[in-house]
Parts: sequence; structure tokens; C-alpha cells
Amino acid sequence: MTESKTAPSARMTSLQRRVLIVAILSSFVAFLDGAVINVALPAISEDLGGGLPLQQWVVDAYLVTLGSFILLAGSLSDVFGRKRVLYVGLIGFGITSLLCAFAPSGVFLVVARGLQGIAGALLVPSSLALIISTFSGAAQAKAIGRWTALTGIAMIAGPLLGGIFVDTLSWRWIFVINVLPIAVTLAVMLTLKQEDKGTGGHIDVYGAVFGSIGLAGTVYALIEQGVYGFASPRVLIPLVLGLLCLAAFFFTETRVKQPMLPLGLFKVHNFWVGNLATALVYGALAFGPLMVTLYLQQVIGFTAIQAGLVFIPSTLCMLLLSGLFGGLAGKYGPRLFMAVGPIIASLGFLWLLTMGAEASFWLHLLPAVLLFGVGLSITVAPLTSAILGAIHPAQAGIGSAVNNAVSRIAGLLTVAMAGLIVGQHLDRVGFDRALICTAALMIAGGLVSAVGIRNREPAAAPIQTTMD
Repeated sequence: MTESKTAPSARMTSLQRRVLIVAILSSFVAFLDGAVINVALPAISEDLGGGLPLQQWVVDAYLVTLGSFILLAGSLSDVFGRKRVLYVGLIGFGITSLLCAFAPSGVFLVVARGLQGIAGALLVPSSLALIISTFSGAAQAKAIGRWTALTGIAMIAGPLLGGIFVDTLSWRWIFVINVLPIAVTLAVMLTLKQEDKGTGGHIDVYGAVFGSIGLAGTVYALIEQGVYGFASPRVLIPLVLGLLCLAAFFFTETRVKQPMLPLGLFKVHNFWVGNLATALVYGALAFGPLMVTLYLQQVIGFTAIQAGLVFIPSTLCMLLLSGLFGGLAGKYGPRLFMAVGPIIASLGFLWLLTMGAEASFWLHLLPAVLLFGVGLSITVAPLTSAILGAIHPAQAGIGSAVNNAVSRIAGLLTVAMAGLIVGQHLDRVGFDRALICTAALMIAGGLVSAVGIRNREPAAAPIQTTMD
């Protein structure tokens, strides 16, 4: 795609504005679907059965394939072109969303969610790569901030939309609604006439196979251990197979010509430190709000709509503040924001420890979600800018894919470990443990950023990702 970059002070061109719209909408549907599912889990379990294991699988089937294939998707984006990959991802996401909506059983829904994750994996890396290749400097940081604000809204506002559909229509509508933003995105993409052939090359098939089997086996064992125990062959065999495949995956990535996970990228300081912070922060982000939403519905007695309304203040924080902090990070450097933001967000989860048998919105929930929303707004755009700004723009697709894979896999593992942390039935004691674990992950992410992130680190030269 022909690049059209601006100086930091220049206003966006018409092309840049349309690219930003496409990037936001295409990522929005993937993030929305990952968040909207939370408040629907009790209704899905009531309709299809399965209890907590089904609820975990409905979340993790999507995250397993999303995390497994997002690295491959980054390579596909660079090799075949960002627009082509986006087209395939959007159409595939629409089809699989309808499969989820009409699922007749829990098993069918889990399989459909896995397929949906594959399509979703094609969306985020390509959309961020479009931004990186079209904007530069402070304008790039500001564009990422806007992308973060509006796509981040999907992650927080999803529970509200899900609650409305669950209480007024059916949980199945949370998947049908995906078709509308997909249709709008495809229409805008038709106006982007610029050439986007990609760089060509080979696809890392072995890496995709080993990575997906490794994650699936490991996650299966973590979820099912609560029912069968780690000593059961039904858990032990998948766990061993998963770990062996993960080991084979990393070995393969050092041997193939064009690896889906170029380990050389981790030689770039801000890239590896930022991804470590990403794993901690996004692991908490996937686990904490899920536990809060389930606890409010299943223990306190909130309706799906009431549980979704709880996160509206966080949505407003993301909308109002993410662009601001993205721009400030571009001007002053990301370290301070990445250090302070997660710690502020952790205070929100710790505040919920004051909640008793009944939850007061004004006393317990509002202060907590405001702290969480402000902390997240301070963190996310600077985090993305620090990581992607540290690598060469030519590798924006794979760099974005690696960062998104780290965040999805971190969330995948924390959700899979829910049974270990809270037990097989969510109660007050388990909820407190979940809050403390979430806060600890957030604080650790802030400390890693405070110690490790460097301000003003120049973008690295292209990293050698092929073996001679």
C-alpha cells in the first residue's frame, strides 16, 4: 500500500482518515466479540448446560485460535498485503458469527467460537499495520491513541450491549450484531484504491500447527483439571502433548526460513519489555472484568443489563482520555504512563474488596471502575506506541501480531486458570482471590514498565527474520 505519512503537526488527509476508520472498525468487531460474551455466559450455560467448564471454553475457544493464529496472520498481512487479509478476516468473521448465533449445542458453539477466533486473528494485526504504514512520529502515536480509545470501548462497552441483548432478546443476538460493523467496514475499504501487494515470501505452516496444538492442549488441561484432576490421563496427556508442542514451536521458529514468531524482534529492548508488560496487564484485563461480571450476576443477583452498565464509566474514560495520553506519550515518552497506569487500574480491583454481600454502585462499583478506566486509558496507547514504535515500519504487521498474540495468550491462560484461583463455583472467597490476583498482575506490569521501558528509543533497523 502506498504510504502517506504526515508530519506531526499536519492534519490527517482524506486517505489517512479512511485508513483510521477501517483500522478502528475492523479491530472493533474482534474486541467487541471478546468482551460482549462475558455477561452472556450465565444465559448460555442455562440454555445449553455445561456450567463453569462450558463458560470457560466459550471464552477460551476463541482465545486459543485467536492467540494461535494471530502470529500467522501477521505474516500473512506482510506477505499478501494488509487489505487482502482484512477482506478475508471480515467475511470469515461474519460467517462464523452467524454459526455461533445458531449453535444448537454447547459443543457446536465452542467449535464455532474457535473458527471465529481464526477469522478474528486476521483483523487486528492488519488494522494496526495500516496505521503504522500510514502515519509517523507524534501523528502515529495520536492515531494509535484514537484506535485504542475506540477499539478499547468495545472491550468495556461489550458487557452493556451483551446485557441488553440477553435480557431483552437472546444471547444469540450478541453474535448477529457483528454483521453490521463488518458491512460498514467492507464498504469503506472499497474506497481505498491504493496498491497493497505485500512483500511475498513463505508461510510458517509448522509453526502454526505446533503453536495451536500446544496452546489448545495446555489450556484444555488447565480448564478440565478442576473436574478430573491433573493425575487423570484425560488431563495429563493433553498437558504433556501441549507442552511438547510448545517446545517444538519455539525450536521450529529458530529453524524455518520465515518464522511466524521472529525471535530476533525480541532483541529490540522496548519490544521485549513492552510485551512482558503486555502479558501481565492484559492477563489481568481478561481475567478481572470477567470475574466481576460473573460475580455480580451469579452471586449478587444483577441482571445482565445491570452488570453491563457497571462498566459504562470505564468506557467514558477510554473515549475521553486514550487519545490524550497517546499524544502525551508521543511527546514525553511512554515510560511514566506505562508505569503509573496499571497501578492506578489495580486500585480499582482492590477497592472491590470492600464490597460485602450487597454491592452499592456509588460506594463500591463506581469508584472501582473509574480507577480501572483511568488507569487503562493511561496505559494502553503508550504501551502500543512503545512496542510498535521500537521496530521498523516494514515489520509493523508481524510486530503488531506478536504483541496482540502475547495479550490474547495471556488472557487465555488467566481465564483457563480461573478454576485454580476461584474453584469450580464462584463465591465470595474465590472472588477476593480473583481480585487480588488481578491487582497483582497489574502492579507487576507497572513495575516492569517503570524499570525496563526506555523513552525516545529510535525505531530499530529491520530485524533479520529468515534463515539463510
